[in-house]
Amino acid sequence: MKQSHAAQLFNVNQSTISRWESGLQAMEPAERARAEKLLSARLDAAADHALARLVGESPRPVHLVCDITHRLLACSARRAAEFGAPLSTLLGRSLWRYATPEIAGKEAMLEGIGWRDALAPPSLEFVTGTNDSELVPIAQSLCRWTRLTLSDGTAARLVETL
Repeated sequence: MKQSHAAQLFNVNQSTISRWESGLQAMEPAERARAEKLLSARLDAAADHALARLVGESPRPVHLVCDITHRLLACSARRAAEFGAPLSTLLGRSLWRYATPEIAGKEAMLEGIGWRDALAPPSLEFVTGTNDSELVPIAQSLCRWTRLTLSDGTAARLVETL
């Protein structure tokens, strides 16, 4: 997105967008919330619904989350069987609070490897570690994140247990 377009969306000057991007100026909480809402992944188009259906029908333990907010967008039955709550109560909610230290560490390094750049690596594999959650338990396993661009240009992340 061009800075001029972002400036229009946020009703600020282009120089403000430049300062946000360079880290010279922090966004106000309301601006950060607006950015998150504008950039968060949504399953609006038919192709996105087809992707969600493929994830849901996968025989493997996989789920699809918004790459920015970590909101659960779709989930296979095998993954849903691991949850301590009905899938309907978790869909649309962020799973970030259940992240292990290893997951948080990998998330923190994404900017450094250019995860959100056009030429980003297509996927990342790592060992997850464990958490103590009964609602969304995570067992130590090999995990793969694959970043996908949805029809509207927002990003989702396919999370697979290998």
